[in-house]
Amino acid sequence: MSKTDTWLVAGVRTPFARVDGALRACDALALSVPVAKAMAAQLPAGERPDLVVWGTVVPNLGWSNIARELVVMAGIDPSTPAFSTVLACSTSMVAVFEAAGMLREDLALALCGGTESMSRVQIGLRQGFSDWLRRFSQSRTFGERIDRLGQFHWKDFGLHVPAVRNLATGKSMGEHCEEMAKQWKIARSDQDRIALQSHQRAVAAMAAGFFDDLVIAVDGVAKDGVPRADSTAERLASLKPAFDRTSGQGTITAGNASALTDGAAGIWVANDAGVARMLSNRARARLVDSEIAAVDIFHEGLLMAPAYAIPRLLARNGLTLGAIDLWEIHEAFAAQVLCNVAAIESEDFLREKVRIDAHLGKFPWERLNPNGGSIAIGHPFGATGARILSQAVKELAAMGPGKRAVVSICADGGVGTVALLAS
Repeated sequence: MSKTDTWLVAGVRTPFARVDGALRACDALALSVPVAKAMAAQLPAGERPDLVVWGTVVPNLGWSNIARELVVMAGIDPSTPAFSTVLACSTSMVAVFEAAGMLREDLALALCGGTESMSRVQIGLRQGFSDWLRRFSQSRTFGERIDRLGQFHWKDFGLHVPAVRNLATGKSMGEHCEEMAKQWKIARSDQDRIALQSHQRAVAAMAAGFFDDLVIAVDGVAKDGVPRADSTAERLASLKPAFDRTSGQGTITAGNASALTDGAAGIWVANDAGVARMLSNRARARLVDSEIAAVDIFHEGLLMAPAYAIPRLLARNGLTLGAIDLWEIHEAFAAQVLCNVAAIESEDFLREKVRIDAHLGKFPWERLNPNGGSIAIGHPFGATGARILSQAVKELAAMGPGKRAVVSICADGGVGTVALLAS
């Protein structure tokens, strides 16, 4: 093994549960602590990670650096440096990229991951009311309080409820994806097919024990609660559009989109020295290359950045779509997966938009998400990167030497992150 190798070692995660479901009592930090404890237990006594990088997307006023709070609350050596990161759905994948870039002789092993509790989203005050309340609380005399009471405006009063919407456009992820589906002429039946396959494969993987060493019990919950063994093509076809309910052309439903989810997930990032320090011989894969891309969300689909990142990554490494043995693509929506693949298969798109002269071939659909994707497993924003990477590492390692995987995640804001792994 080369001393420059960067390894991803499969971590663990909580079960993923639907919002307001089995994990509703846990906030983002409470979900993260058992994951960090379980992963720290994979190290010999006296060992600790050299770095912790952790993230969550939905803000919480209870902390500003969730990674550092996690180190303290999980009982990890307090001399371990830790910082937080955020990039929407790519949060814990970016944590991996950041840690990988920091590896050196004395920083050989990093614990990375992320979390989301959609059941414990904190509601805040509108900015105007918050400003007035802060000034009122700073009043030192009764007269000042009277003056500031007179400065109160009822129009400022109210609560700020975070929404899954893009700030610049005001549209939800689903509304943006509906626009993409119409632009790329993605059929409802194809979306439902992807969704059904996701559930069937996740259910089969659970039954076969694939997740047994990837998922730990938390708060009495031991298994993912999102996969549906009773999902059928007929049931999916019966669901009404969730985001375009008036035009008669809506195709995205609750069945072919990922659900709001609670959960946390971790993964190890290490060089050769870091791998040697681990107690357990867990599945690992080499991080060969990575790519991050962004698009103009006012002129292109919000979730189309992977269609730029994937071709650039493949072209740089002299690879085609068919040369990749495993594809793990985040299923924010089935339509988003189909739109991005349609773009990647288009030589006109590659030449005119991505600006590369490459013939990548046809996408091997049979190699996509063999153990289920986000539609079936769930999508806690900050945790998805670590979940999907650990899943890919385990599957790739089982394939034997000389195999490759591409892991792709789309994110709000028109950003996409992609990793190339090798066994």
